[in-house]
Amino acid sequence: MKLGNSFSAALRTFAYFMASGTHSNLKGVSYLELYGEEPSAIEQAYAIYANVIELDEKGNVLNAEYAEKRATDYLRSYCEPGYIVSPPYEDWELTLYF
Repeated sequence: MKLGNSFSAALRTFAYFMASGTHSNLKGVSYLELYGEEPSAIEQAYAIYANVIELDEKGNVLNAEYAEKRATDYLRSYCEPGYIVSPPYEDWELTLYF
């Protein structure tokens, strides 16, 4: 089974705004240097996105904005230690699958 166009579009949009430094949830956060200096932080953000995103039975994305919020909250908290993620992450959201 292949992931459909809905997921592809959601992932592409998220990746574009993350890589361009223009994601609205990260306005004012200096996170772009993490791509070259601390890639594990970026890896964790994408893992959160992938773990949180939900698809319906036809493969349509149901919660792209929420998945982005959870992922970008991680980067904000990584860059700004005083930022509190609410609600706190559950273990399944942070899991890195290999």
